[in-house]
Amino acid sequence: MSWFEESIMARKGVAKGQSVDTRSLTEAEQGDYPYIYSAGIDPILYVDPGTVVSAETHDAFEGKIQKETDSPSEILNFPFLNPQNGPIYVNGAEKGDTIAVYIESIVPRGPQPRGTTTIMPEFGGLVPTFDTAMLTQPLPERVRKLEVDVETGVKWNDKISLPYEPFIGTIGTAPEAEAISSLVPDYYGGNMDLPDVAPGAVVYLPVNTEGGYLFLGDCHAAQGDGELCGVAVEHPTVTTVRIDLIKNWTIRGPRLENESFYMTVGSARPMEDAARGAYRELIRWMASDFGFEEIDAYMLLTQCGRVRLGNMVDPKYSVGASVLKSIIGIAK
Repeated sequence: MSWFEESIMARKGVAKGQSVDTRSLTEAEQGDYPYIYSAGIDPILYVDPGTVVSAETHDAFEGKIQKETDSPSEILNFPFLNPQNGPIYVNGAEKGDTIAVYIESIVPRGPQPRGTTTIMPEFGGLVPTFDTAMLTQPLPERVRKLEVDVETGVKWNDKISLPYEPFIGTIGTAPEAEAISSLVPDYYGGNMDLPDVAPGAVVYLPVNTEGGYLFLGDCHAAQGDGELCGVAVEHPTVTTVRIDLIKNWTIRGPRLENESFYMTVGSARPMEDAARGAYRELIRWMASDFGFEEIDAYMLLTQCGRVRLGNMVDPKYSVGASVLKSIIGIAK
């Protein structure tokens, strides 16, 4: 028996984690890529639980940076970054439910060099920004165009190649009564930039409004913890996900499950508040679904909890708090 058969998605999902239909979202089918998370955008797809969707995602710049001599500040129109596929309306989803997304695969597409990373003025983890205002002058712009291949990885230069470790940088559901930039992570998911949102993982997202309105995009070929300069190896992909619906399972924010661990995600500033929020929700999850008392879960996680830094550059920082399945067992 595979771990997925014991996953929350497989046990509690309307479709039991199985595939019942297949749909696509090519660039032509998507049309305009939204840059906000909102239930005010007309859905591009209506799907039943159990539908597998293959989406042609753009890179974070919608392919506008094509050469290493390009100037991001002249080409890009802030805050219109992180184009999203969707929204996808999940039939039967109601406020208080949870959408489960199993990430089947992420495959690079487009001509080489199809990877892009940049230094942009007043953006990044070690520079003055709009939120951390200083008189220091911005760093000079720089663009790197990189070859990205499933087998050979990311060619940084003639001596260094990084493994191809793709993940979805931005995925989430629509807020109930807001329109929020796809650059911002929060309780609905969004731009978490968390490398664990990778093939083989299930992401659980709260349904805040009828249909859920699932968005995804901003796929990365490689990224270190923190996304330090603010830009990972961004690349266009074909990303295939299986969507299910868990009725009457209400969660406060994104959760993740893979073969090894359960994770909750907190997004906030300062960074310690993101970590606090993630750990609090993990403790409450352990109490509600694993039979722990909250105070016991608190003490246990002090000894074995793990923290993963998603990004330290966005309007809110994202932190994942996790615990090994081998320690706490299978959820009820």
